[in-house]
Amino acid sequence: MQKEQRPAVANWFTAQDGAVRLQGTRCKHCGTPYFPRNTLACRNPYCAGPKDGSELDEYQFSTRGRIWSYADARYKPPAPYVSPDPFVPYVVAAVELEVEQMVILGQVVPGFSVDDLAVGMPVELALGTLYADDDAEHTVWMWRPVDD
Repeated sequence: MQKEQRPAVANWFTAQDGAVRLQGTRCKHCGTPYFPRNTLACRNPYCAGPKDGSELDEYQFSTRGRIWSYADARYKPPAPYVSPDPFVPYVVAAVELEVEQMVILGQVVPGFSVDDLAVGMPVELALGTLYADDDAEHTVWMWRPVDD
């Protein structure tokens, strides 16, 4: 029996119908995007809009970008991070999103090592399992290399 899938971090991404999208907010006035979501006020110092947060809308980020930096994660992170037992090393990538031109950090899908990656390589969002317990698979967004 397949376990239920639950986001490991609530309200940071959606994976409806297999389409993974990061969720955040965006200022209606100046267009500045925020991830994770910002609910207080636009922090762009050049924004002339209201500073009370009333101009922030829900926003789904673009799904593709290019690797800006990457590294091996060979040691089990400390709590509150939850990882499989036994710990399995993984690769993390900082990816500059095509549309928003901001950098988002995430794991790279299993099966890729740092030897398979390069700065500037195109990637897209994918759904992956961070860990599983008796009740569910706890999912996160991951980066998957793609052809240009």
